[in-house]
Amino acid sequence: MKGSRVTMLAAGAAVSLATLAAIAQLGAANPQAKLADDVRRATAAYQDAALAEKAGYGAFLGCVSGPQEGAMGVHYVNGDYVNDDVLDPQKPEALMYELKDGKLRLLGVEYIIFAEKWHAKNPKAAPTLGGQVMHYTGSPNRYGIPAFYALHVWAWRTNPGGVFADWNSKVSCDDFTGIGAKS
Repeated sequence: MKGSRVTMLAAGAAVSLATLAAIAQLGAANPQAKLADDVRRATAAYQDAALAEKAGYGAFLGCVSGPQEGAMGVHYVNGDYVNDDVLDPQKPEALMYELKDGKLRLLGVEYIIFAEKWHAKNPKAAPTLGGQVMHYTGSPNRYGIPAFYALHVWAWRTNPGGVFADWNSKVSCDDFTGIGAKS
């Protein structure tokens, strides 16, 4: 009996290892999973918003709620990254947080590039990052900034709408009372 239990445990361990290997291989073959993994590695330290602030990120516009259901959360933006003309998966222009129970929780990131800067070098194509075409927002817009392209990556919070959707129905601005009014 003891020998069969050891055999069953060994077989279970082998299945678990095979499953993990298959998931890792799938992630390597899936650009969406790779970009989300890259984001998690690049932003792990920013689970602590104080460390994000030390790295040059600051709260911008309060909590951004969706036009129907959900929100993006509180954006912490790095102005140097926003004002350059570089899209670097290791340096997202904005970090997205949700305030819940008095604590900021990292949700994901937003990559941003101003349309004018992008089109000065790439007049015919929209920017892409990790195989994803970035979304265009014209000007004037609710954020009061020039026309821009953006890509959200929900690396730290599951989004029923997908890893790259703008709005997340699992995110709320309900607990937000700081840094300006709700938008």
